[in-house]
Amino acid sequence: MTQMIDIAQQAPRQAKNRSKEWPIANEAQVSLDSTFATLNTSPEGLSSRQAEARLQQFGLNQVAQETAPHAMIQLLMAFNNPFIFVLVGLAGISFFTDYWLPAQRGEETDLTGVIIMLAMVTLSGVLRFWQEFRTNKAADALKSLVRTQVTTRRRHNDSNKPQWIYVNQQQLVPGDIISLSAGDIIPADIKLVESHDLLVSQAALTGEALPVEKFCLAEQAQTPHSIGEGALPGLPNICLMGTNVVSGHATAVVVATGNQSWFGSLAKNIVGKRAPTAFDRGVNSVSWLLIRFMFIMVPVVLVINGMTKGDWLDATLFAVAVAVGLTPEMLPMIVSTNLAKGAMVMARRKVVVKRLNAIQNFGAMDVLCTDKTGTLTQDHIALEHHLDIFGRSSRQVLHLAWLNSFHQNGLKNLMDRAVLEFARRHDDLPHNLRKVDELPFDFTRRRLSVSLSDDQGQHQLICKGAVEEMLAIATHLQQGDQVVAMDQRWREEIMQRAAQLNQQGYRVLLIATRQLEARGWHQRLTPDDERDLILCGMLTFLDPAKESAAEAIRALQDNGVQIKVLTGDNPLITAKICRDLALDPGVPLLGDEIEQLSDAQLKSRVELHTIFAKLTPSQKERVVTLLQGNGHTVGFLGDGINDAAALRAADVGISVDSATDIAKESADIILLEKSLLVLEQGVMVGRQTFGNIIKYLNITASSNFGNVFSILVASAFIPFLPMLAIQLLLQNLIYDISQLALPWDKMDKEFVRKPRKWDAKNIGRFMLWMGPTSSVFDIATFALMWHIFGAHSADHQALFQSGWFIEGLLSQTLVVHMLRTQKIPFIQARATWPIMLTTLLVVIIGIGLPFSPINSWFGLQSLPLSYFPWLLTILLGYCLLSQGMKQLYMRKFGQWF
Repeated sequence: MTQMIDIAQQAPRQAKNRSKEWPIANEAQVSLDSTFATLNTSPEGLSSRQAEARLQQFGLNQVAQETAPHAMIQLLMAFNNPFIFVLVGLAGISFFTDYWLPAQRGEETDLTGVIIMLAMVTLSGVLRFWQEFRTNKAADALKSLVRTQVTTRRRHNDSNKPQWIYVNQQQLVPGDIISLSAGDIIPADIKLVESHDLLVSQAALTGEALPVEKFCLAEQAQTPHSIGEGALPGLPNICLMGTNVVSGHATAVVVATGNQSWFGSLAKNIVGKRAPTAFDRGVNSVSWLLIRFMFIMVPVVLVINGMTKGDWLDATLFAVAVAVGLTPEMLPMIVSTNLAKGAMVMARRKVVVKRLNAIQNFGAMDVLCTDKTGTLTQDHIALEHHLDIFGRSSRQVLHLAWLNSFHQNGLKNLMDRAVLEFARRHDDLPHNLRKVDELPFDFTRRRLSVSLSDDQGQHQLICKGAVEEMLAIATHLQQGDQVVAMDQRWREEIMQRAAQLNQQGYRVLLIATRQLEARGWHQRLTPDDERDLILCGMLTFLDPAKESAAEAIRALQDNGVQIKVLTGDNPLITAKICRDLALDPGVPLLGDEIEQLSDAQLKSRVELHTIFAKLTPSQKERVVTLLQGNGHTVGFLGDGINDAAALRAADVGISVDSATDIAKESADIILLEKSLLVLEQGVMVGRQTFGNIIKYLNITASSNFGNVFSILVASAFIPFLPMLAIQLLLQNLIYDISQLALPWDKMDKEFVRKPRKWDAKNIGRFMLWMGPTSSVFDIATFALMWHIFGAHSADHQALFQSGWFIEGLLSQTLVVHMLRTQKIPFIQARATWPIMLTTLLVVIIGIGLPFSPINSWFGLQSLPLSYFPWLLTILLGYCLLSQGMKQLYMRKFGQWF
């Protein structure tokens, strides 16, 4: 095969990432004879033996696809989480200190802590696995199951006579000769051998709504030159895999199949490991924050307890318990439960969530990049205007257009279908005319004519076509009821009006008519009849915006999400669609300009533009990546082959069920309905989900930090442990189980109005501010138990520990209501009923345990009734102080969660 073109020579940035080579690039520029010689084939096609040999050499004609891994691999991947690693590490240490070491000494062993932590790990991983396994199965069901048959010319091994046979698309090989007609999908990268009126839709590759004409070139360049990625679809004599024939027919030679095709190289480059998303980066940053806190606090607790109590083994055991106490061990479970609940909410809105983490990224998204064709637009051409020569709406022009489109027998193109669909809304169409003959559209004349006869036998020719071709055969024009001669001034004015409409993004056709001499019912039309026409008006066409797009964009902008349009289509058409959607188009940035900019230059430019037009797939991916580099959480909405790389690079890739398979494989979320309003709902669900995750993390981490801070204070002055390790683990377990209701809580409206991201700095600050607040009342409880109830010796440590156990558990649970909202709790904002019920349950368990028959299992004892008025006073004071600290925190730092 001839030397393949290296796209890296054309694009500096691509050279840094990967080089692309396309066999079709060179073959487009040389003669057919040269192509046949290179591919060792002929117009007669390959023999069966040759085809089999090439199938062994080149492999099946299929592109790389990303498939879900085996179920066991998915299960293992569900445990790939930094929080889980921390818990497993702590469980290992607990096993050593609580089981292995005591067993070696013949002492009593305790696996409670190990079992609790491993149970949290198991539940979290299994829940995540099950949800993602189910959604992957649902996504796989959306893929096309149709096997495409291709009409191919092959020779039997014992015969030189070629035959047209049907071959499975996967069995095609370079050198095959294939036949194409309207409706066919281009099965490989091909070069045209013969063609007739061939129109090919390249929307899936380039984003262009209108089909393009493809034809054989009489002469090719003698010296092949380098062809860039964006130029390949524009070559007139080649068709790329994944596009489809709109009209006409052709014969072509297969140049490249599978991963050697343009589409295949794109698919191959995007399959594999994904870059970390905003969710992944956020989880990692918070994990390291918690680990740093443990590395500081645990040694301090160990040293203070070891030096003051003299028992280093007990001090070590207690330090391990502190490490567990500092860790929000339910966090993996809370995260998985919240994300699974979000996925279920989205499923009710007919949205498939393939990757659970994408739900949080959906809520954090502050920039949505979207393709135009098929996403913002309906992906079909519609008749927008029917105008007379003065630019006024004209019913007569609509009638003539309908007659022309309705009475032609050939394959109705996109314009004809648009006219007929538009005309269905009107009931005054002329049905008293009969068709006599027609002149089909072709690319030489670029017109379509029909002749009709009325009841009196009068024949009329109606012709519509491209502007310049119609003006060449028109001599008069219709001015109301009068027909006047067309002079040069009128021609220039019509050309200017058509140019203005083109600049607004419209495709313009002219329509004209003339009376014919009646020569019987079988009068044949000839091209000579297309002369001396009377120009009546013009038709404008556009791929219109989706009805839901404007409302969806407005809702997203109201909620703090910027919209940027990344398309391979014309900037004028894109700007027109943006204006229709009340989206300021600004100055478009084109692919050719992007190619000349370094990453440093483009990084600032991407913030300034709304429209990025005439983009290649790699340029779309580059814009998305640079926006992420600027600190944005980026979503991408697309449905075409040319969107796959950007969908994969984005923090959250969004596609639709009618998208190409590669787009659906690359996406994180698939919309099953056409309405874009579900985007805003998804953003709200994402923010609600993230809010409940961060709510648990902030409140629990600060509460745990407060407990450890209180222990540090107690350890310095109290001659016994202020709380046993088993009591600390039990307290955390009861509290954490109660927090399983958090996914059903709601967030303040102020919180969900703007994008939210993981903020390790704020979490650390929150811990340092709100944690010691609880320590004030822990210390008050210490003083109460020490001075009022006389628990100031080791003989009374169970009483001391029971008093702090109840106060610590109740204050930890109550503070959820104080800190879950930035408003005044119970008055301006109230938790949902699941939270209220779990709070009541914790109060009952916390107070009841020291009085239960099993209190000795945990080193607890019953408390005097006089303890409870003091407890109520302490809890009330804690509520008031925490509310005051909350207001101070928000004034100082300008945020809450």
